Amino acid sequence: MPDIKLFAGNASPELATNIANRLYTSLGNATVSRFSDGEVSVQIDENVRGGDIFIIQSTCAPTNDNLMELVVMVDALRRASAGRLTAVIPYFGYARQDRRVRSARVPITAKVVADFLSSVGIDRVLTVDLHAEQIQGFFDVPVDNVFGSPILLEDMLQQDLESPIVVSPDIGGVVRARAIAKLLNDTDMAIIDKRRPRANVSQIMNIIGDVAGRDCILVDDMIDTGGTLCKAAEALKERGAKRVFAYATHPIFSGKAYQNIKTSVIDEVIVCDTIPLDSSIKALPNVRTLTLSGMLAEAIRRISNEESISAMFEH
Repeated sequence: MPDIKLFAGNASPELATNIANRLYTSLGNATVSRFSDGEVSVQIDENVRGGDIFIIQSTCAPTNDNLMELVVMVDALRRASAGRLTAVIPYFGYARQDRRVRSARVPITAKVVADFLSSVGIDRVLTVDLHAEQIQGFFDVPVDNVFGSPILLEDMLQQDLESPIVVSPDIGGVVRARAIAKLLNDTDMAIIDKRRPRANVSQIMNIIGDVAGRDCILVDDMIDTGGTLCKAAEALKERGAKRVFAYATHPIFSGKAYQNIKTSVIDEVIVCDTIPLDSSIKALPNVRTLTLSGMLAEAIRRISNEESISAMFEH
């Protein structure tokens, strides 16, 4: 079996280091910097010939910079005769445009990025909670889409919840919420029916389900500006909810996220470390981060050993 070698760009340094620690190794030596005109500069500073290489890099903000770092690192490693290249992308950016809605004149950027990554020579992709699972089909290489839900669920079970109810913040999240509700001792579920007049703006319309006097667990794959979750929490509290906890895998936290969360009625926001948190967000008393380093380290070990990834999530 070839030696596992881990490399990382500048997007997820803390997560990458934690993954390396879990695998009892260290990150590979590479210089990832910029030329004076802003172009990405990469140099691999150790022998990788024939190695089983994993590049850890979320394509979060600054999205274009981090994507180019990943692509250029892949090319550098491929030209250095790496044996197998797996792109570990904890947060896969450009995933929200995965189809053309009603034949609108828009790109399918998830497909564009998938083609881009495939073209530079990756052999496999490991990612977490893709915004849409069909994105796996955009790649011409195998994609392992692992789930943050076991880590989130473990935290939920440690909470002192009173009469919990799982809440989907929109119709599209019903499958995710139902899965969590089933694992959370088959608890009840509620749905928030809303309409989104434009991107990053949502209007709460109606709550389907009885939340009065109950601890509500809002679950989503990502939090962007936080507008959806904060308005959802307000609606739940207005309907008599006792406490509101918001769980999400990907903490994008763009735009007015800091102000929205700081002033919201959400009792606690719990996210994973697929994206590094801004220091101001991290300082908020109602925001807490769970690490996926153990899960990703195990997935990397299994990929290297040709073991099943799906077995990690069998209950």
